[in-house]
Amino acid sequence: MPTTPPRPRRRATLVAAAVAVVCAAGIVTVALTTGTPASAPSRTPVALLSSAPAAPTTTPTPTQAPASPAPTTAGPTDAVDAPASTTVASVTGATVPVSSTPGGAATSTLANPQASGAPLVFRVVDQRDGWVQVQLAKRPNGSTGWVPTSAVTLSTTPYAIVVTEATNTLDLYEHGKVLHSYTVATGTGGTPTPTGRFALTELLAPTNGGYGPYAYGTTAFSDVLNSFGGGPGQIGLHGTEDASSIGQASSHGCIRMHNADITTLAKTLSLGTPFQVR
Repeated sequence: MPTTPPRPRRRATLVAAAVAVVCAAGIVTVALTTGTPASAPSRTPVALLSSAPAAPTTTPTPTQAPASPAPTTAGPTDAVDAPASTTVASVTGATVPVSSTPGGAATSTLANPQASGAPLVFRVVDQRDGWVQVQLAKRPNGSTGWVPTSAVTLSTTPYAIVVTEATNTLDLYEHGKVLHSYTVATGTGGTPTPTGRFALTELLAPTNGGYGPYAYGTTAFSDVLNSFGGGPGQIGLHGTEDASSIGQASSHGCIRMHNADITTLAKTLSLGTPFQVR
């Protein structure tokens, strides 16, 4: 059955060291969950990566990535990754083991909820008897792992989003067909938005200015920056107070949208939704 879009629930949070997405230094967020956890987790502020935050408390120091993975080789002519239906897996317990092969020994264990307080939800890319292969929010881009189906609840989403850097557009697909097109900002030539097939991993509500009302975390990471503003260079999809940057290559890698547009997506897209950059 289709997944239900996230229902925002804002919670108080303390300003502390930022954890993860790349959009900028000093951005404090609260997670917007897709469901109610059995017990409310403590909220860890999450940093998101964009180019020019409004009145940041500290100046971000990007760390170049000389040993980072080679950039993905997708381009504008790549086939659109907008399936009519995508299976997503929502973790049901406090943790989930991840294996490199179906039925293999666990190579890592992931916490649910995530550090931001968002529930742990994956995009499923393959299924075997008793196991699902899921996209992981880790380097290198395109990383996957296998989790037991007994540890997740499976559902589907009819939506997908596709960003085309050459035109600075984001197309929202439903059931494999374009529902709406939006003008966005993408990464600059020096800090491009990585291309490839990814997924949405968390929905956050920034509590300081510059990033609009909502920000999605994704499984994509910068090919150029290993760290940015206290985060690991993870790519976000968020709003902005700088409307003049929309339609240009103007960020450190994140996708920026008009605030009204990201609000529409936040009310529509569940975690695990396919997110392609081409």
